[in-house]
Amino acid sequence: MAGIISSSSCYKTRHNPFQQPCCYSSQRMRLIKNPTNHLTSTRMMRSRSKIAGKRSGLVVVVGDKDYGKTGRRRVEGVKCMAEEGAVSGAPPDSTAEDKVERYRLTVVCLVAFVMCLCSADRTVMSVAIVPLAHTHAWSTSFVGIVQSSFLWGYIVSSVIGGAMADKLGGARVMAWGVALWSLATLLTPWAANHSSATLLVVRAIFGLAEGVAFPSMNILLSRWFPIHERARAVGISMAGFQLGNVLGLCLTPVLMSLVGISGPFLLFASLGILWLLAWVYGVANDPTQSPFISNLELQLIQAGKFVDSSSQSNGKNIPLPLGILLSKKPFWAILIANFTNNWGYFVLLSWMPIYFKTVLNVNLKEAAWFSAIPWGVMAVSSFVAGSASDYLTKSGYSLIYVRKMMQSIGFIGPGLSLLCLNYAKSPGVASIILTIGLSLSSFSQAGYFLNIQDIAPHSAGLIHGITNAAGTVAAIISTIGAGYFVEWLGSFRAFLTLTSMLYFTATIFYNLYATAERVV
Repeated sequence: MAGIISSSSCYKTRHNPFQQPCCYSSQRMRLIKNPTNHLTSTRMMRSRSKIAGKRSGLVVVVGDKDYGKTGRRRVEGVKCMAEEGAVSGAPPDSTAEDKVERYRLTVVCLVAFVMCLCSADRTVMSVAIVPLAHTHAWSTSFVGIVQSSFLWGYIVSSVIGGAMADKLGGARVMAWGVALWSLATLLTPWAANHSSATLLVVRAIFGLAEGVAFPSMNILLSRWFPIHERARAVGISMAGFQLGNVLGLCLTPVLMSLVGISGPFLLFASLGILWLLAWVYGVANDPTQSPFISNLELQLIQAGKFVDSSSQSNGKNIPLPLGILLSKKPFWAILIANFTNNWGYFVLLSWMPIYFKTVLNVNLKEAAWFSAIPWGVMAVSSFVAGSASDYLTKSGYSLIYVRKMMQSIGFIGPGLSLLCLNYAKSPGVASIILTIGLSLSSFSQAGYFLNIQDIAPHSAGLIHGITNAAGTVAAIISTIGAGYFVEWLGSFRAFLTLTSMLYFTATIFYNLYATAERVV
């Protein structure tokens, strides 16, 4: 390995494993021993891949225990060598850290943008449904059916899309999904005017395309980001998703008043096509396949990942033992958390504009603005939740401790808020309560969402699809059920209370049975 590790490199820190100078022989790297027995096995190894030539990288190989201080120390050691220009023969460079950081930030920004479009395309219909229902004389229960038709296709593609993302890569599957859902978005106004059946079919196709978004995002970020940065990357992406709610809720009434009902659908469909051009050119499924990433950045990404040495399969996907998976309580903890999260999320997304209009007597534009404020604050809290999770992980807290803490905040917060919403008497008070609840709900993104990668690193896309399918069932039930509850009881109160109880029950189950160790 002469020329790969500089013998003059030196790195000192307060952590025991690296108190000695960071110096390695030209023949081999020194084995870094585990001082805390936190990990079952640790070694540094060199891997190579081809991208128009050979590129070398350092990988940390660890067992399945919680990632804490020891994992971070090894990453810092590799970062030390990389930033000093000691890896892959790179010369010392004062701008090394800029080079290291640059491209994966581009990737996460593109992911955040497409998640923004994913959310905005959904939200447009939540606002446009009001004038459409008036024009076509739809009942409240049929409005719930129209709202839920998106989920009919979504439930199918969640599982299939997750399996495809595992096999083909998140970038490729995401590109096909965006192309199809942008087309369906464009056709929605025409379908509504053509017939109710046509509208339901187009919305189902729209859901079929959007179902691949979250599994693809999950797989892509897990490959492009080391574990100690992954929560923040998810936080940035989900912040984009929440901003999409804000854009959809705020711009849709304005565009409909200026252009007509087709205005917002045309805008967001066009943005999807423009994004697709940049994505196909600039983002690869894996950083080792990207011609734009630097050697230094690749080293750091690889050094911060878990690689289970007992299950290497020469690059081939490992079949998922579904029977074993279904027998594991940690899997059910994630599934129930996803079910509950989608139940509450789609109730708020689909019915809040109608809630403000019918219960609090505000007009459509004001209802959209009052509904948008909580989602805007949630965009900020998504980033805060991800950053807090990464900070706790880097500080040495076990992954499962961090996951459970984030998940508890993410469910207890909105559960209490929905109970309080029953007693709101003004739009301002209701908006404040919703803002608090939705802001806290974003912490669950650093809980069960990331926990999928912990328990099944080789099949995360498929498992995300399975759990998301359960969440889609919850979304269908809650979206349609809310409409019938309101017609039956004449009030949102009972359904909001039911949703709160579901939040609290799921919190208890997750804390009892979740784990950060690999299950399959």
